[in-house]
Amino acid sequence: MRSIFLFGSLLCSSVSAYTWKSVKIGGGGGFVPGIVFNPTEKGLAYARTDIGGLYRLNADDSWTALQDYVNDTLWNEWGVDAVATDPVDPRRVYAAVGMYTNSWDPRNGSILRSEDYGATWARTTLPFKVGGNMPGRGMGERLAIDPQNNKVIYFGARSGNGLWKSVDQGVTFQRVASFAATGTYQVDATDTSGYSNDINGLSAIEFDPTSALINGATSRIYVGTADRTSSMWVSEDAGESWTAIAGQPSGVFPHKMKFSTVEKVLYITYNSESGPYSAGTGSVYRLSSNGIFSDITPAWVVTNNVTIGYGGLALDAQNSGTLMVSAMNLWGPDVQIFRSNDSGATWTTIWDYVGGVQKNYYTYDTEKAPWINNQRQKGDTKILGWMVEALEINPFDSNHWLYGTGATIYGGHNLESWPAVHVTSLADGVEETAVQDLIAPPGINIPLISAVLDVAGFVHKDLDVSPNDGFEDPFWASTTALDFAGLVPTNILRIGDSKLAISSDAGVTWTLNTAVPAASGGSIAFAADASSLVWTSSAGSLLVSNGSSTTIASLPTSIAVVSDKVDPNFFYAGDETGVYVSSDGGKTFTRSANITSYGVGLLAVHPAKAGDVWYSTNTGIYHSIDFGKTFTASPGVQSGTHIAVGKGAGNGTNVFAFATVDNVVALRRSADEGATWEVISDAEHGFGSANPNPLAASWETEGMVFVGTNGRGIFYGLP
Repeated sequence: MRSIFLFGSLLCSSVSAYTWKSVKIGGGGGFVPGIVFNPTEKGLAYARTDIGGLYRLNADDSWTALQDYVNDTLWNEWGVDAVATDPVDPRRVYAAVGMYTNSWDPRNGSILRSEDYGATWARTTLPFKVGGNMPGRGMGERLAIDPQNNKVIYFGARSGNGLWKSVDQGVTFQRVASFAATGTYQVDATDTSGYSNDINGLSAIEFDPTSALINGATSRIYVGTADRTSSMWVSEDAGESWTAIAGQPSGVFPHKMKFSTVEKVLYITYNSESGPYSAGTGSVYRLSSNGIFSDITPAWVVTNNVTIGYGGLALDAQNSGTLMVSAMNLWGPDVQIFRSNDSGATWTTIWDYVGGVQKNYYTYDTEKAPWINNQRQKGDTKILGWMVEALEINPFDSNHWLYGTGATIYGGHNLESWPAVHVTSLADGVEETAVQDLIAPPGINIPLISAVLDVAGFVHKDLDVSPNDGFEDPFWASTTALDFAGLVPTNILRIGDSKLAISSDAGVTWTLNTAVPAASGGSIAFAADASSLVWTSSAGSLLVSNGSSTTIASLPTSIAVVSDKVDPNFFYAGDETGVYVSSDGGKTFTRSANITSYGVGLLAVHPAKAGDVWYSTNTGIYHSIDFGKTFTASPGVQSGTHIAVGKGAGNGTNVFAFATVDNVVALRRSADEGATWEVISDAEHGFGSANPNPLAASWETEGMVFVGTNGRGIFYGLP
């Protein structure tokens, strides 16, 4: 396996410099399965996400994204399955990257390595896949550096690929032949997709730095495997041989492991399932250096007749015997966090039942991301979160703690006041949302409105300030599409959860449309005067007007549709056979252009010019200025995905698209109606996979474009 340094990969003749920033949703917005602190450099920590890459902690509690180089070719590297920070040379950090181990991901995984805290990376490609968004992604860490010899690195693989070792600081890796265990656990052996039936593999690796050196390497190494029969292994000879530890629990397997150097014991959380959605039955154990297991599971679960698995595990490096564990999930009333000051002999909790009523001992805010708290629905008591698999105490500051959830990073700075701690969102800078659609209606003093999976979507009044709230009344977790009426742009549509809602005041208030049947998918288009809408849904292509809906027999379902932003009579739609046009307000559609492609194309219209429409397909990008009667192919463009039209110089336009030219996929801009295209993505901003990334462009600020990503939130760019 050879190492490949990551330089710019856009080999194009025309490149335009753009400045890129994140649209601030704030608070993360997605799952954070792993956080690690460096034990020797104060304040150094990393957080890994399942679909949005790796982040580094800053001194002001904010985070810096470290993988924005990821482009359409390297999209799977935003899945981070493990991270390790070097205890000997803190500048060094390693990450195991790859999104899926099944056919959804065409590339093998890699071990990334950096010598400058993640500012730049080198890559070693592995001969198998890595699953940063696979079941069991919160176990770990699967990547571990020998604390007494940082040339030695171990990685625990999935899919039956076993244990791997590097002796040259991650430049090369070889399989450890003496370690035969590969794990046997599958979430669902009957699944045929390769997702739930994949073997979860090795779960965690820990060194005992108090053990003797053998040939310059730490002699005692622990490895956990996802195997309910025999899951805990140890080497006493620096990895030359391995033994299953006698007396280990059965029916469960290690989830997290941490070694206490002062106590010379290994702490382990065990579960019968790998998570992150279900952990099954769990327990907590302490393993002495002479191989004796002690069950230290909190008695709270028995007292309250609760069955939980355990996710996070943290040790206080300043106070030996002080540790914390978390329930991975306790869907009601809230996740539980436990703390012990006596090596697990007794535990206290962050909340408890008093007289049969839940009593919270902590205080709470989400000041840095107010939407998190404001979006919580009535009756939802899950304040502390869910999917808690990352839990850490700063090794230099016993008051500073962090934990990752399915939506954010929480923590605080008064942990020694436990349980009367203050919990706050500490994910400023983490932007991990999966964005489904973007619109930029002109003339409403709102630069952007977003549709987002899991956290609904937002009206972004200020691109650099976290929104106060997401879409509400009606609320649904995932919004899949948006549109606005071109002549009255305060009129907005959104769909999701088989529902349609309409706003006439730019998203301040919403009305649920009850005229449509329960439907999902497809796209939606608002007539320019807000008199009607077309929804190409799973329930058929629907025309909604005057409080009722009818099926449009002449329009196929689940295809792309847009409205002319000037003439309310015109709608445009496209599929793999070509373009359809309606000139009667969406009542009927007629095939206007035969443009063959291998799937549904995407359309964009001019915000201020009637009859000006663009069609982007995997066979090219096409432009019409006569209401879709005829289309002209953009020269040199081999394929395109999302496309948007915005303000250009003077009275001109800018057209933005993810497009392939000369076999290179990039975000491009055309200022001459598609005659030529210049690249505006760059080596530091690749935006991940191009295919799912929605675009919007401003009609008020020249050159401004918005890019939604599948896991790294929203970017905005200016020339």
